[in-house]
Amino acid sequence: MPQSPDTNPTAVGVISKVFRILEAIQGSPSGLTLKPICDITGIHKSTAHRFLKHLEREGYLIRTQAAGAYMIGPRFSQMSARANPWTTLQAVARPILWELWKSTGETVNLAALDQGTVLYIDVFESPHEFRFSSRVGARRAVHATALGKALMAFIGEEQREQLLSGLKFEPMTPNSIINLVQLREELGLVMSQGYAIDDEEAVVGARCLAAPVLDAERNAVAAISVSGPVTRIGMDGVATLAQAIMTSASAISTAMGYLAAGALSPSSKRNGISVQ
Repeated sequence: MPQSPDTNPTAVGVISKVFRILEAIQGSPSGLTLKPICDITGIHKSTAHRFLKHLEREGYLIRTQAAGAYMIGPRFSQMSARANPWTTLQAVARPILWELWKSTGETVNLAALDQGTVLYIDVFESPHEFRFSSRVGARRAVHATALGKALMAFIGEEQREQLLSGLKFEPMTPNSIINLVQLREELGLVMSQGYAIDDEEAVVGARCLAAPVLDAERNAVAAISVSGPVTRIGMDGVATLAQAIMTSASAISTAMGYLAAGALSPSSKRNGISVQ
């Protein structure tokens, strides 16, 4: 007579190994390839590979194309979504942000609007000794950050007007936007070009570019950015960097099942405003 799963040592052993793999991957923000997973867990390579491929097929893990690193996937993340509504977004976005981080060498951020501020959900710090970065859970002013401007420009009109009406313009640098007229003009520019710039508006010497992650209604649910010193992010390279960020943002939108690539195409219309 076959043993029930709760008394079968083999079944319990399999479950234990799966949890060890998940715990190892969860402890590495940039993910882990097969060898480090085996080194950390002590699980044989062929066994670990079999478990990993199964977890990937079922959506519990995702694997980056370039590095082949395994990360926690959306299905597993959804289990804790009630505790943290950004968990699934973070898990889906992470491999795309990782590729953007590798290609730019600068700090990459994922953020969303929360309580009228920019909330940082994930941060990949630049490997450079001189860098500008934030931390997960930090909050920043919406009017002084590229992330905030990208989010405000691509949310619904009613939500945007409500947010604008409650803003307090406290200049953080000489370049900071200081009134509603300036901000509305800036948001119009962001809508037309599909990305936002913080040009030393939050921190002197730092430049940041951001683009929105859009849902099926083309409203921003999050935004991603690349930030660094003006000595490395020059104005002559803004167009190229902006395109890379918009491409990554569209890829996250697609991976979340929101919309097809090209979310910020020039022919798009939002809230009656042409963004050509």
